[in-house]
Amino acid sequence: MGTVLSISPASKKASVMDTEAAADGLKNDKSLKRHSMFVSLSWKKLVANSAKKSAKKVNPNPLPSIQGAHLNSENNRKTHQAEEKKPKAPIPVPVPTVPTQNNDSMVQNGRLSTVQKQPSNISLLSPRRIVIQASTGELLRCLGDYLCRRCYKLKELNGGDVVLWFRNIDRTLLIQGWQDIGFITPANVVFVYLLCQDAITESVSSAAELQGTFQTCLYLAYSYMGNEISYPLKPFIIESNKDVFWETSLRIIDRLSSKMLQLNADPHFFTEVFQDLKNQRDASESSLDR
Repeated sequence: MGTVLSISPASKKASVMDTEAAADGLKNDKSLKRHSMFVSLSWKKLVANSAKKSAKKVNPNPLPSIQGAHLNSENNRKTHQAEEKKPKAPIPVPVPTVPTQNNDSMVQNGRLSTVQKQPSNISLLSPRRIVIQASTGELLRCLGDYLCRRCYKLKELNGGDVVLWFRNIDRTLLIQGWQDIGFITPANVVFVYLLCQDAITESVSSAAELQGTFQTCLYLAYSYMGNEISYPLKPFIIESNKDVFWETSLRIIDRLSSKMLQLNADPHFFTEVFQDLKNQRDASESSLDR
């Protein structure tokens, strides 16, 4: 009751500071607790959102391969059954029409006319193949013999002279480089024979005239059947035939152009000319080897 209580300033100040420090510590603890709680809640939310997104991106499991193969076999079986149920239309086959023997009708220019079938004597079997063989020397000899009999007015003409004219021209062209290989072959000799049949007549009265006409035929044969693009004119021209060389050439081309084409295009015509040349050989003379 009568006791005096006193508080020193130092102790009051310390208590006040202690009180403020305790209050600040409490605030700090609360802020730390709130911050840690916020961090933990945010992390849980982020993990949950990531799980939801990954669940949305994952594709559903595909069907197993066995189940897919079973579905394919079922589809194929249903397709085959549908095709078997469809009615199959017959394939149209053209039926050849055989005309009757007496009453075959056809329309010509708007009129109905009757055509009678003519008996045919042509055999359905293939024609018999004919093989003709002859060497180049033999055909040259046949050509010389033919010209000797054709130009009967030339008593001193020999078949070897004609062959010599032919070989000299061919050798000259080879030596001068106008051709790489020789021209004288069986086919080319047949071609020359075709030209000589029309160009050389029985009215030939001199050997020079015969040589000029024969070498004109050779020039056309080389130009038509030769392996080169062009040939020089000089080896084929002689002085006695110089003025009429081109006239004779144009006349032969005008008259035998179709036969020259036919000889290369038609094997039957070539065989006929080949056989005709081979038959011109004189049996009393021996063959001339190449």
